[in-house]
Amino acid sequence: MQKRRIAVTGLGLISPCGTGVEKSWEALVRGQSGVGPITLFDASGLDCRIAGEVRDFKPEDFIERRELRRMDRFAQFAVVAADMALADSGLKITPENADRVATIIGSGIGGLSSMEETYRRALEKGPDRISPFFILQMIINLAPGYVSMRHGIKGPSWSTNSACSTSAHALGEAMRGIQRGDFDVAVAGGAEAPISLLGVGGFAAMKALSTRNDAPQAASRPFDEDRDGFVLAEGAGMLVLEAWEHAEARGAHIHAELAGYGASSDAYHVTQPAPGHEGAQRSMRAALADAALSPADIGYINAHGTSTDIGDVLEMEGITHVFGDAARTVAVSSTKSMTGHMNGAAGAAEAVISVLALTRGVLPPTINLERKDPRIHLDCVPQVARTAHVDAVMNNSFGFGGTNVSLIFRRSRPAPVTGL
Repeated sequence: MQKRRIAVTGLGLISPCGTGVEKSWEALVRGQSGVGPITLFDASGLDCRIAGEVRDFKPEDFIERRELRRMDRFAQFAVVAADMALADSGLKITPENADRVATIIGSGIGGLSSMEETYRRALEKGPDRISPFFILQMIINLAPGYVSMRHGIKGPSWSTNSACSTSAHALGEAMRGIQRGDFDVAVAGGAEAPISLLGVGGFAAMKALSTRNDAPQAASRPFDEDRDGFVLAEGAGMLVLEAWEHAEARGAHIHAELAGYGASSDAYHVTQPAPGHEGAQRSMRAALADAALSPADIGYINAHGTSTDIGDVLEMEGITHVFGDAARTVAVSSTKSMTGHMNGAAGAAEAVISVLALTRGVLPPTINLERKDPRIHLDCVPQVARTAHVDAVMNNSFGFGGTNVSLIFRRSRPAPVTGL
């Protein structure tokens, strides 16, 4: 049986560079960072006092106030980004199709700030002050739950959780569900709101975060010799994925095809990738095989590229091993240089960015790349966006626990003609 092709028909994005696809994209193309001093809590006692906050996000512009009190910030991001993606897709949920649409939306941490606030209130004022909405604010699967209830979506509803690969896994598993025929459409992606005392403080305690507090917009500097850690960020990325024939039958605009999905585990270390990023090599090769493409077919890679010393170098080693001679010509950039690292939302947010790079012919830059690490030999699109026509792009996402995901998107084209 021929594998069902997967159409991308809707895009939704909330990032530190702006609320909405266009606002974020325009900032990324300009090379504008969304990183700044932390305002969501008092970070004065921490070594790291900077983050990628979504400063223009006003949830009351999108969600009724009585609903907001039930939702942690990560769920608000999920609901609004899903609204954007569904509006972009033009898909109408009806009683006839509702059970053929899935919501697969993950988060790496979930309602951490709600947990902190509830615990603080309980200590100060007693356990009877715990909100009846607390559990609803905290648990991750309320993100797809709220989206499904808001739009009347009655197909499978569940969450992925795999650290920084979370939302990339959501997209890949949504792809597989459509291919199996479990459903025809999926709203898939991820949302994250980790900027809290424990979120920032925890990563800071691991010495994982940049402490370039005096120059926040220069703090996230993937592949640069002077990088000193990643910048924590919040946001959401959401895509509407459809069986190709379903999208065509309703006359949908197809942005691109999700053509390849590869996933692997390092089975090596809780935070450090395996030598040569061997696990990532396997996820990239699996995605290429799934898409029936060669490395030479990939024109751009949106790298995981977090701005950590070992991670950046090992990812580039992995790409070099997989791509061989094609590594000399493929463009590789990290948009985390501008957005910071959105953890569980990063994979889907960067998938949206990858689709835009593919369809708009512009490769977003790696800003703050002033002195490239001499161990890195690939084209990292330094400082300035680049006009380029590419036919296929790869998006890499890796997470603690040694989890790896690679996705491949290619230009939409008519389905191949098959014989009778």
